[in-house]
Amino acid sequence: MRRSTRARRPSGNARSKRLLAVVGTLAVFGGVVAVTQISSAQDRRTNKPRPAAGQCVEPSPGATAPSGGSTSRTWQNGRWVRNHWGDGQQSVPECEDGKDGTVGTGTAIACPDVAAKLPQVPDRARAEVDRNLAQLQTQIAEADRRLAAEGNKGEAFIRNAILQPLAGKRRAVLDRITTAIDRVGPRPQGLAQLAQCQVRPTGNNGGGSTPTSSPGGGNNGGGNNGGGNNGGGTEPGAGLGVLANDCDESRLQPHDGFQTGNRCVSTEFGEVGAAANNPSLLITQFPEQVGQNQPFTLRVSTRNLVRDRFLAAGQGGYYVESSLLNDQGLVRGHFHTACRMLNSLTAPPEPQEVPAFFVATEDGGGGAQPDEVTIQVPGLPQSGTAQCSVWAGDGSHRLPMMERANQTPAFDSVRIDVN
Repeated sequence: MRRSTRARRPSGNARSKRLLAVVGTLAVFGGVVAVTQISSAQDRRTNKPRPAAGQCVEPSPGATAPSGGSTSRTWQNGRWVRNHWGDGQQSVPECEDGKDGTVGTGTAIACPDVAAKLPQVPDRARAEVDRNLAQLQTQIAEADRRLAAEGNKGEAFIRNAILQPLAGKRRAVLDRITTAIDRVGPRPQGLAQLAQCQVRPTGNNGGGSTPTSSPGGGNNGGGNNGGGNNGGGTEPGAGLGVLANDCDESRLQPHDGFQTGNRCVSTEFGEVGAAANNPSLLITQFPEQVGQNQPFTLRVSTRNLVRDRFLAAGQGGYYVESSLLNDQGLVRGHFHTACRMLNSLTAPPEPQEVPAFFVATEDGGGGAQPDEVTIQVPGLPQSGTAQCSVWAGDGSHRLPMMERANQTPAFDSVRIDVN
């Protein structure tokens, strides 16, 4: 009787083929693309040491705002909305000065959010309205700079020299917006009431803070992980031939919290909520067509996402924190908005390309009920078709986990013609 081949010791070629097969499987299921680095330790690159989290590092190309400010702020529905350009990456001078791209005095100009109060803007008025909305943001930025430089002169000076002139400029712009819409559609009402601005503290998001939850503090023991979702005690993945669930056998270097590939992330996934509490979001308003370099707005509504956790990826906060739920079982994190130009409508874009626009938004808002945030896009520099996408992130920028595999992740995309 012929001896089974499985009883033989595998030859060198057979071992190589098996190794290549394992590598191929890892590439599909683990996101590992550098096959040569896994199959041969001698071929691994020597990566230069990275700074520790919290140190100032050079930002990635295209990661900082053209204006030089890494963070912008708008006052929306009684709270500060912070948009972090480039996932929190800062220029070295900004980082060393302790700046976040905003006023450093602890106070800032807070004006009513005009974009959120507008009705559906007719297409024929969209370009003019967007130009004027951008002008409102410029006026606020100028007033902010003066507040930072001269805010120590007292309340009377701030009121007479900063807030009152700003209100006059805003009335003129609001009149232009009203006229632009009135020419081609129903006249918007009440915009003049949005001219007055205030000075607000920037130490919090205007709506209080969300209590920090920790593993074992009611989230894991309250039915999410221990209540039968993992199969009533059955080890996850049992019998499925799991290739790896930690970095112990990985030949890649440990991930260090910075935005570097070909690393192995050892941070545990963390807390996953119940299906009814999993985050979702939607782009609720967007223009179908804009001009080149024309400012425009996107309105984004989120559900079950508490937008109060943002660890700046550019400063070592990438993939370092496990996902956390608050006391209501909702994901704590933020959301991202990006617009990129599509070179083709029949082939997917190159994944490594830097988008034309990117911000990460955390404002202390969000909860079980849907609410809206307005994103100001300063314009797209190229003509063509833009893909503008929004997706949720936990505190460390990963797409939030879901209870079931057949749930749709918290993302949305639209296409906008730029000409």
